Amino acid sequence: MTERRRISSGSPYEPLIGFSRAVRVGDTVYVSGTVAWGDDGKLVGPGDMYAQARQAIRNIERALAQAGASLRDVVRTRIYVTDISRLDEAAKAHGEAFRDIRPAATMVEVSRLADPQMLIEIEAVAVL
Repeated sequence: MTERRRISSGSPYEPLIGFSRAVRVGDTVYVSGTVAWGDDGKLVGPGDMYAQARQAIRNIERALAQAGASLRDVVRTRIYVTDISRLDEAAKAHGEAFRDIRPAATMVEVSRLADPQMLIEIEAVAVL
């Protein structure tokens, strides 16, 4: 059986909910839905979809690095936004990170995320 390696963000919610920030199995890394928590534990960019998207992607990049991968290895993203009319803001941040990589991507509107200030959540799959 292929080794399963869990990557933690250190969030107290991981053991409570029963999830990992990312899981690497073989040459594939699955990154859980990621929001814009900053290093200080506070949400980055309240009210700013673009700033939150950039921070979420930075958080994904950090998890990928811990798993031995990078944004260049991403083959799939899923983007959940609370207001699809602001898709241009989310798309700008996604495009800056993935313009040349061009993973398969989906963006959908959801009614809300875990915290009312959260505007976007992004998940990713990478193949090394």
